[in-house]
Order: sequence, then C-alpha cells, then structure tokens
Amino acid sequence: MLSRQALAALTQRLHEAPAVVLLGPRQVGKTTLALTLADRWPQGTTYLDLERPADRLRLDDADGFLRAQGDKLVILDEIHRMPGLFEVLRGIIDERRRSGQRFGHFLLLGSAALDLMQQSSETLAGGVAYLDIGPIHALEWPADDLDTLWLRGGFPDSLLAGSDAASLRWREDFVRRYLQREVPMFAPRLPAETIGRLWTMLAHQQGALLQQSRLASGLGVSSPAVDRYIDLLVDLQLVRRLRPWSGNIGKRLVKAPKVYVRDSGLVHALLGLGSLHELAGHPVCGPSYEGFCIDNLIAAAPTGCTPYAYRTHAGAEIDLVLERAGQPWLAVEIKRSTAPTLSKGFAIACDDLRIAQRYVVYPGCEPFAMRYGTQAIGLAGLMRLLQKG
Repeated sequence: MLSRQALAALTQRLHEAPAVVLLGPRQVGKTTLALTLADRWPQGTTYLDLERPADRLRLDDADGFLRAQGDKLVILDEIHRMPGLFEVLRGIIDERRRSGQRFGHFLLLGSAALDLMQQSSETLAGGVAYLDIGPIHALEWPADDLDTLWLRGGFPDSLLAGSDAASLRWREDFVRRYLQREVPMFAPRLPAETIGRLWTMLAHQQGALLQQSRLASGLGVSSPAVDRYIDLLVDLQLVRRLRPWSGNIGKRLVKAPKVYVRDSGLVHALLGLGSLHELAGHPVCGPSYEGFCIDNLIAAAPTGCTPYAYRTHAGAEIDLVLERAGQPWLAVEIKRSTAPTLSKGFAIACDDLRIAQRYVVYPGCEPFAMRYGTQAIGLAGLMRLLQKG
C-alpha cells in the first residue's frame, strides 16, 4: 500500500476541529485514507458509506443513531448524498462540545468542493476544517520512476495498474463514469456530452490562456455557458484555473487565467496517449509536463501560499509564482529537457516582482546553478524544499 502524506495532516486536523471535510475527486483515495486512520483512532470509529442503501437506512433516525455513537469518530463517506445531515451534525457537535469532547467528532468525505464547503460552512459555522487530497504526488512515489507517475497520473488504480494499456483503459473508464454519473449528480441541468467535449478541448490546450469565446465557438454554446462548465470541472477538482498575478507594478499584465487538466494521466487519456513513446511525439508533451509539475508543487507548498501565473504583454513570463503573506516569494520555470535553457523573459519577470528564489524544474535530479540567479532542480527536490517552508 502506498503511504500518503495526507494521513498526518488529516490526523492533525481531527485533533483541532470537531468535524473535518476531506475533499478530492472520486477514486483518489479518500476512503482508503479514512479507513487507514480509522484503524489507528483510539476512541474507535463508525464508518458509513452513504452510497449504500443499507447505510442510508441506518440514518432514517440520523439524530438518534449518531448520538448513540458516543465519543467515536463517525466517518460519513459521500456526504453530498445526504446534505440534510449537516443540520443534525451541528446539534451533536454542540452537545459534545458542552460535554468536553471538543475535537474529532466527524470525518466527512466528498467529491464536490464548492457545494460541500458552502453547505458545511453555513451550517456548522466554526466547527469544521477542510483538507484537500489530490492524486499521488512525486514525494509519495519512487524518485527514479517519475515518468510513470507523469504518464499514468496519480489516481492509485491507474498508477498501480499491471500495464500501461490497463492503466489507460482505467482512465478512459474513469472519464466515462464521471460524465455518465458525477456530472448528472452535481449538475443535472448541464449537458454531460458537451462538458466531455470541453474536457477534451482543455486537454488539447493544456496550460493555455483561457479563451472562453474560442471554446464557446467550438462547442456551439455561449461564453457564459463555458464559464459554468469550467466552474463545474474546477469544483470537481478535475481542472485547475491558475489565476494571473495582478499586482500594480507599472506593467501591462495578461489578465486571462491559464487552465490545466489537473491530473496528467487524465490529459493523456483524453488524448488517447497510452505510452511514453506516444506522449514524447505529441505536441502536448511539454504542456503536460508543465501541468504535472505545477500540480505537484502546489500540493507541496506551505500553508498560506497562493499560486499564480505571471505574464506581461511584452513577453515576460513565469510558469508558477507562489505568493506568501501577500508578497511574491518564489518563481518556477518548468522545462522538459535534461539541458534546460533559461529565457531573458523569466529573469525580467522575476526582477519585476522582486523575487530572489528562482528555480527551473527539469527531469534530472542534480541541482546546478544557472544564470540570472536561478537554480535548476528536480521536481522532488523542489517539493522537499517547499515542504520545509
């Protein structure tokens, strides 16, 4: 079994808040993580999968059943199936707090970030904490096999498949299931087929500036409709909209966000790329590697960091800017080359933002100095630096 770094963070959150909402796409490993924690929880746990009719029946009298669990940690999987439970949870949390049980009451697992955060925040007020879990990242996988992680993506069943062909089939089925099941569940009024076409178009344009009018024309829908469809994919944590940095530095900045399909394995599945050989010869190779590194680096960034892209109309550009305490802190350029070169535009952009920590992420492991005060470093190496803060 793969060891997930999120386990320690989840344990800590449950010792700080009465309820924790664990968010992530379907099949990313939320249930496995929760059950691993359950085996170690000293007060005992009760696990309910709200997709199972038998478990939903146990909650016909939800207030009575949940109160009967005493001081156990109650794990409610697929909580979006029964959003009305939040009202019941609030009363139980208040009662447990009054009795001196301040933390570790409920662990709630769900797939749609925005809806769950709104529902739980409005109902549970300050009694809830949030934790995102993404696909397996580079520090959870052997450092000498990162190309496999890049090709197959970080969903455990895809990554651990017996062959590249089996992995590709799993991801193609994953995409199909999402369009047939998840989209109708979370957005019943939105056309799943059109959203699937948009998902594929975004994979073809991985890392490009968002051009809603162009996407709308290709789909035969309005620009506001494209915005709603992308909102859904972002909410399901399948797409990342990387906002542009927008401070006032006296330069004309590009204000459009960059858009990435978050899991590189899904990018390749949407484009029918099943091997490293096929990927290496495809135009998406460089943008796919860029998106892969960006998602991994954001996963490793310290709490409180905000990610941005940076680009001026004059051509100065940074693939990833991490801002901390309101100030640009670290700049990253990503190159899919064992002998990376650095553009003058990256140095100009770093000077514009007064960023001293400048890195080029490349597929090698050995760090080395480059011009403009920049250091080349491997992906895992920079992630370890970020985790140290």
